[in-house]
Amino acid sequence: MPLFDTASTMDASTAVPLGVSVPRADSGGSRHRAGGRANVACYAPGVSSLEIAYIAPGGEWKLQSLPNVTHGVHHGIVEDLPYGSRYGFRAASSEQSLPFAVPTADVDDDGGQPLLLDPYGRAVDQRDGFLTSVRMAGDFDWGTDERLRLPWRNTIIYEAHVRGQSMLHPDVPEELRGTYAGMAHPAIIEHLTSLGITSVQLLPVHFHMDEPHLQDLGLTNYWGYNTAAFFALHPGYATRAAQEAGPQAVQDEFKGMVKLLHAAGLEVILDVVYNHTAEGGPDGQTISFRGLGEQAYYRTDGHGKYVDTTGCGNSLNFGEPRVVQMVLDSLRYWVDEFHIDGFRFDLAVTLCRNAANDFDPRHPFLVAIAADPVLSDVKLIAEPWDVGYGGWQTGRFPGGWVDWNDHFRDALRSFWLADRAALEAGGHGGSLSKLADGLSGSAALFQASGRSRLASVNFITSHDGFTLNDLVSFDRKHNEDNGEENRDGHGDNRSYNHGVEGPTEDGVILARRAQSRRNLMASLLISLGVPMITAGDELARTQQGNNNAYCQDNPIAWLDWTRTPESHEMLRSTKRYIRLRKEFLAAQPHDFPVRDEQSYLHWFDQDGHPMSMERWNDPHHRVVQLLLGSDNGALAGLMVVNGSNTDVQISLPRVTAKGTHPQMFELRLTTSPLHELRQGGRVASGEKDLVEAHSISIYRT
Repeated sequence: MPLFDTASTMDASTAVPLGVSVPRADSGGSRHRAGGRANVACYAPGVSSLEIAYIAPGGEWKLQSLPNVTHGVHHGIVEDLPYGSRYGFRAASSEQSLPFAVPTADVDDDGGQPLLLDPYGRAVDQRDGFLTSVRMAGDFDWGTDERLRLPWRNTIIYEAHVRGQSMLHPDVPEELRGTYAGMAHPAIIEHLTSLGITSVQLLPVHFHMDEPHLQDLGLTNYWGYNTAAFFALHPGYATRAAQEAGPQAVQDEFKGMVKLLHAAGLEVILDVVYNHTAEGGPDGQTISFRGLGEQAYYRTDGHGKYVDTTGCGNSLNFGEPRVVQMVLDSLRYWVDEFHIDGFRFDLAVTLCRNAANDFDPRHPFLVAIAADPVLSDVKLIAEPWDVGYGGWQTGRFPGGWVDWNDHFRDALRSFWLADRAALEAGGHGGSLSKLADGLSGSAALFQASGRSRLASVNFITSHDGFTLNDLVSFDRKHNEDNGEENRDGHGDNRSYNHGVEGPTEDGVILARRAQSRRNLMASLLISLGVPMITAGDELARTQQGNNNAYCQDNPIAWLDWTRTPESHEMLRSTKRYIRLRKEFLAAQPHDFPVRDEQSYLHWFDQDGHPMSMERWNDPHHRVVQLLLGSDNGALAGLMVVNGSNTDVQISLPRVTAKGTHPQMFELRLTTSPLHELRQGGRVASGEKDLVEAHSISIYRT
């Protein structure tokens, strides 16, 4: 086939890079460069001829054909497209009925055809009832800012929503609440740094749209997992002043947020949604990709029908090299232009399905990232599942990636909540083995992929599901406000209300709930792996039992900063657990716990004897001791878990110091209400100590 297929006179344009760029023959590229000459290139294999409609700032709409086609990429030189210009594409010969027309005499004979967003558009503008892409400049005064490159071992992730984090904070000025600027306000930064987290993971900030059924209900997609443009920020999270000033001000506000968070020592990780788009199923909206070439951009079966492994109507086709290229270019753009430290990939299995629609840990997308000098140097976090056949792939992603560990989540919830409910109802709980596997980093789960315990992102909660406080307060989901008669949301929560569903003033129940919150948070922060806290769990935040608050852009989903005895106690406990984690890791070699030959994890029963197989599998035994550390470490830690209904007298394991003396253990914390009284107590190895019912005690040598 010929290299070029032209519909009209060729010009000096190029098929690379995609999007709008300065022509190769031109120089400069500053935001203030006088000219507006641009190279425009768009992959649109579904149309024979593509036009660009555009309007320069203060100008009028113009229409121009892109005369050249190179392997499905339509490209041409546009002479008057300066920075700040709005534009979109349309097929030159389409006859389909479309929702709007460009409001201009110059482009009024378009048959009602929409403008399609540029897949590489750097911003999206919404006015006059339709969307357009915007040509953007990239310059920004970063000063000395650069990515932080914190090692995984020292990372503590805090999953947050830009809007929800500051919307109700009393110390954030009203005009900054719920914005990028609000996220970087000193009051928010002080909270994060004093808490001790290292990395802020933001729910999607790419430009997203609300699904039609939510619009019909008067609701919005608050979480933002419905991306329409992978190179553009969501302008709704910027301050009103920035929105009124235009896309460049929105972009600068976001970059300013990143710069301030970095200055405070906090990484910025983006939750990204490359598995599907806001166009939905075949009867959904036509925004961009569907109009440009849906058979290339979306995965289809042999009959041209969409293959949906996301539950959202479509799946991007990662068997198409141009789709892989687009995602790689998008990721690189956010790293290079916005100094982003890493990414969490929503429904990541869809990104790694081969031609047979099976997950492939050697998928070209994964290989390309591993070989990329930019992307291989950032944090890569997989949500290792989707809703398609064979969709659960925790532990199978390759080296360089870490996985959300749902095994950890389920094991810890079961041990501390579902098992406790069964015990208090007169039954029995599960065995200790799954709890122990989670606390020790699920090494066997990740071993086959050649990864260590540090490939496990441990979490109890996330944006999707109950908050930590609701896990201990509700047995059932309460999603009535979502408009789906409580049918939405997951039913397997492994939660326990401790005797009363929802709010109560019963002091005994409140105390039990508080201890369960502490047990879960302490388990998370003292486990091996990479811990992730969901924003607000450190404040005992509630969503009133809603475990699918994706459409609740209101106080149900926003952080409540009201100081209560419960929030104060939970915040203080969380800080204590983080501080203890950091102290322990600081006393270990830099490669702890990756090098198993130097690291040790020894398990003992309540009598201080090595755990037997019988005790591991006996659900009546609910006490275990874990001694962990390194041969070259300055101290060892002893974690004692009592998941039974009664206080237990334990014998600490017999450990001899380097001389001939028995090792002494100092009690650093207990999750029981007796912490303040017992902290600092010293017990020799082999001696007895008391561990309260349903609690954790942490000692150090």
